[in-house]
Amino acid sequence: MEELKVLPVWFWVLLIAILVTQSTWLFIDARKRDSMPWVWGLWGLIQFPMPLLFYFIFVRSGWFRRSGGKSKE
Repeated sequence: MEELKVLPVWFWVLLIAILVTQSTWLFIDARKRDSMPWVWGLWGLIQFPMPLLFYFIFVRSGWFRRSGGKSKE
């Protein structure tokens, strides 16, 4: 616990800004693509950068397709 006291305040502000920005972007983009926006948004709030990497791999690249969803016709 002593290590956390050594970190400067600017580090915590930067970390919070990164997490909130990541979460907001994931939520908005997943909502546009109808791909579980709340899951992506919440995951984006608690971890960095794994949610972004998984989102780009599974949602943006098209590896993860919902059956019965919207078609691209």
